[in-house]
Amino acid sequence: MTTNTKRPIGVTIIAILIIIGGIVLLIGGISLIGLGTLLSMGSTEMIQTGTNSADLAGIEALGMIPVIMGIIMLVLGIAYLVVSYGLLKGKGWAWAITVIVTIIGLIMQIISAIVIGSVTSSVVAGLTSHIIGIIISGIIIYYMFRPHVKAFFRQ
Repeated sequence: MTTNTKRPIGVTIIAILIIIGGIVLLIGGISLIGLGTLLSMGSTEMIQTGTNSADLAGIEALGMIPVIMGIIMLVLGIAYLVVSYGLLKGKGWAWAITVIVTIIGLIMQIISAIVIGSVTSSVVAGLTSHIIGIIISGIIIYYMFRPHVKAFFRQ
């Protein structure tokens, strides 16, 4: 269900950032699929030259890893573009997905900062390395709960 209220500028900015992220994921996914295909083609050439079959299994597995990662990135890229469309159109499901994914990302950034801090013997160093992401996630979460933004999404 769309709304009659004007789209807040912050929602437009978030949607544009998500579109950029989606495009980057699509390009990365296509690149990884291409890399995996090239690695697999290399193993086919090795079969023709009589290379040891144990070596070939490793090369084929090595080729499948980028292909699987590329497929995952393609799916995520498409999902990003769908969510950005929902944000621009004021869809409630897009608001919910954005909030949930941002909260998950924030939690992952904090955990990652703590883990890095425990490895480097300084939680402050870990937090410093993730501070920008943590701040951005916090701002997005705060912004998505602002009354005018919730009104746009009818939340």
